[in-house]
Amino acid sequence: MATSGPKIRKPKVTNDLDKFITDREHAAARAITQALILGGSEASVFTPIDTGTLLNSQYRHVTKDAEGRIVGTVGYTAAYALPVHDPDHKQTFRRATAEKEFLKKGFEAAAENIEKVITGALKA
Repeated sequence: MATSGPKIRKPKVTNDLDKFITDREHAAARAITQALILGGSEASVFTPIDTGTLLNSQYRHVTKDAEGRIVGTVGYTAAYALPVHDPDHKQTFRRATAEKEFLKKGFEAAAENIEKVITGALKA
């Protein structure tokens, strides 16, 4: 009577490509949200404050566009945000850290941390 060797089990292969893509999209959306929070937080330091309306009107929005890209937006709902941000519209500010182009400068100040957040989230 011959004995047979141990049975070799073949690994089960499954197609989880859809799940993988969905997981990557969620990771990208979380990374973009974190990036918007970092940039928006830095921008708040440069945002002029008189009554606090401008600062409190900041919003962020993350969407997936028609091409499948994850797009993040930070802005202000206050009607006067654009002229206050515009460097060609001369003003003086009470707040010592307030600057023109406060949103742009906030994201520039946070650029290194934003890059780390995005690359870290997409490595996994």
